[in-house]
Amino acid sequence: MPFSDLLLSLQSNPYFGAGFGLIGVGTGLAVLRKSSQYGMVFFRRHFLITLEVTSRDKSYHWLLQWITARGTRTQHLSVETTFHQNETGKVSTKFDFIPSPGTHFMYYKNTWIRVERNREKQMMDLQTGVPFESVTLTALGKRRQIYFDLLDEARQMALKAQEGMTVMYTAIGPEWRQFGYPRRKRPLTSVILDDDLGERILTDVKEFIYNPKWYVDRGIPYRRGYLLYGPPGCGKSSFITALAGELDYSICVLNLSERGLSDDRLNYLLSVAPQQSIILLEDVDAAFVSRDLSLENATAYQGMGRLTFSGLLNALDGVASTEARIVFMTTNHIDRLDPALIRPGRVDRKECIDLCSEFQLQQMFTRFYPDEPEHRAAEFAAKMLQEVGRVSAAHVQGLFMLRKDDAQAAIEDVARITKL
Repeated sequence: MPFSDLLLSLQSNPYFGAGFGLIGVGTGLAVLRKSSQYGMVFFRRHFLITLEVTSRDKSYHWLLQWITARGTRTQHLSVETTFHQNETGKVSTKFDFIPSPGTHFMYYKNTWIRVERNREKQMMDLQTGVPFESVTLTALGKRRQIYFDLLDEARQMALKAQEGMTVMYTAIGPEWRQFGYPRRKRPLTSVILDDDLGERILTDVKEFIYNPKWYVDRGIPYRRGYLLYGPPGCGKSSFITALAGELDYSICVLNLSERGLSDDRLNYLLSVAPQQSIILLEDVDAAFVSRDLSLENATAYQGMGRLTFSGLLNALDGVASTEARIVFMTTNHIDRLDPALIRPGRVDRKECIDLCSEFQLQQMFTRFYPDEPEHRAAEFAAKMLQEVGRVSAAHVQGLFMLRKDDAQAAIEDVARITKL
């Protein structure tokens, strides 16, 4: 039988035609499926742009707040409760609804953006116990600038919410995390120091901040260290808080006596401190004492944790120490500090914040009782120095708090300050 006749006979066979048709349909569907897969990959690669922001990134919470403000049509929400204290001291509660884990859509700059918030159930932050999260943004197009604009807008929104506030950071593990809520800035004039000391320190800090080229041209490390010493309650920490507010800086509080603090962790924390921040080491005498004093007690010089004295010195002024940094240290007992810790280069300026002088007593009286004449302030200061002597600013403030509205009673009760 010729081959052409064989083909004609097979085509007329209904079983052969059905099988051939099924094979053709299956092959077509397989090709279509593969084509759609390759087409989707090609589309994602060339026509979609994706941005992933993890919860470990500093901009993560900025982005969530921005999405909350922008994504008003989001129906799947999670609640975030915050507390705000106003000037009168009253605490108010605020509820913010942020997008819950899942998929959301929003419109930004003529572009639809798909927002996917993922929460890992197996991965946890070992320091806080919070599940690891990420937000993935997917937009149509190839313009990466849209994400730069979005993140910058989120940053500006976060900074605007912190205007007039001082942010406090504390060391949690290997990173700095915001401690509590931003607090209202304290005016520098509210901390009354003797002999324009506050203005001199402020001028020195501003000169350092605005003249980095001077240090670079002379090969001097661009960092500045300050030591404030004096009796307790005289305003050392209060002045640093007010100074940070005046400079629009944040404060990074580091406890050298923390048991988990090691040399490597201290060095790393100083190198990753937030920009425009003051690093505060309070009561450094409680962590390390002079090597001369330690001879009497072999364990006195070892500190409370794994941090060594040489590790502290190297972190402040070693080969690996970072620049563009302002460090403030405070102590009640400067005589207990090792000279190597407070030498120039590690501590560039040492200032004593002492018990209240006559000038400070008068200024504090005038500040608490602004309607009283000047001679009453002079009378209060003279009586305090004559009957009690020099006292700390905390004691004077405590006396004024007992006599908030009665200046005459405050003058008559100066002797009561010894019982506070």
